[in-house]
Amino acid sequence: MRRFGTFVAIDWSGAAGERLGGIALAIASAEGPPRLLARQGGWSRADVLAFLANDLPGDALVGLDLGISLPFADCGAFFPGLAASPADARALWALVDDVCAPDLHLAASSFVAHPSFSPYFRRHGGLEGARFHAPGAAHRRGRFRVTERAQETLGCKPYSNFNLIGAAQVGKSSLTGMRVLHRLNGRVPVWPVDPLPSDGPVIVEIYTALSAIAAARAAGRSKIRDHASLDTALAALGSPALGGSGPIDDHASDALLTAAWLRTRAGDAALWSPAGLSAQIAATEGWTFGAP
Repeated sequence: MRRFGTFVAIDWSGAAGERLGGIALAIASAEGPPRLLARQGGWSRADVLAFLANDLPGDALVGLDLGISLPFADCGAFFPGLAASPADARALWALVDDVCAPDLHLAASSFVAHPSFSPYFRRHGGLEGARFHAPGAAHRRGRFRVTERAQETLGCKPYSNFNLIGAAQVGKSSLTGMRVLHRLNGRVPVWPVDPLPSDGPVIVEIYTALSAIAAARAAGRSKIRDHASLDTALAALGSPALGGSGPIDDHASDALLTAAWLRTRAGDAALWSPAGLSAQIAATEGWTFGAP
């Protein structure tokens, strides 16, 4: 099992605009409390892309809080019935970035509005595409990846990446993140779409609720908004406290707690070989690090 010495967690945002309050980066070294990586004026998606491409330590494990792909296994395609449906995750990233070329700040509005793809999404204004649900689906929550079904076994309640409405949706974050992953152009491997390398930095998908659950918080109470609660959660992970006081932004606390969680879990061989992860799933849907 390879060893990492630097752990970065990135709370992501699919919101419109350039510098986004919803983006937070935290870093943890092999010892000590995690810390925030600040950027004057706030982080943009382009800033994060540059950081990932140019500034990562060689021993970094990086968690991105977004879905690195869309459901595929349930229907045998990302966009069943569409002749141009991509064959794998990397082709999907390229497609999203190409369709969204006119969108500023690595946004993804053009993709969900495109007549070929909008039928697969649930959007604002009561616009639910005719293909938002898998044929014969027994529920109204949309399509899910295999890894999201695995998350549910831990008490999580994930949203479909085809869902773009609601405070907890991750669809917009996922699509904008795919643009970033495509533009990295393979400079940093993205597990498990890429095999885990023997050295160099690696990007994985994270779901910050998993770190909260590991810190003895219920999935429904995963958001932390004060320093005292954050220090309690860090202690549950065996991490030194930050020692701050008063309120804290929950994007910052998500990143800080998850950086510490990555440090505790990176050496767990079982998390790199989850039961539901096949070569086909790795190439198409990817996986959430920490999902069983």
